[in-house]
Amino acid sequence: MMSEIPEEGGVTEELRKLAGIATDMQMAGKMRTQAIKQLGEMASHEALLVLLNLAANDKLNIDERELALKRAREIVRKGR
Repeated sequence: MMSEIPEEGGVTEELRKLAGIATDMQMAGKMRTQAIKQLGEMASHEALLVLLNLAANDKLNIDERELALKRAREIVRKGR
C-alpha cells in the first residue's frame, strides 16, 4: 500500500489514507473508486503523483487504473 505514496514531502495524511483505501483489495470496489475520485478532486501535485502511481499499479482492476489516469489528466489540464 505505501508504495503508492510518493516519497516527496508534502504528502498529507489524507492523501495517505485515500491511497490506502484505493489499493486495499479487501474493500469494496465502490469505495476504492470513490477514493480515486476524491484524489482527483484534490487537484494537487501530490495527488497527481498518487494517481499516476495508482494507474501504474497492475494489482488494481483495469477500470480503477483507467479512472486514476483520467483523474490525473484532469489535474494536468487544470494546471494549464
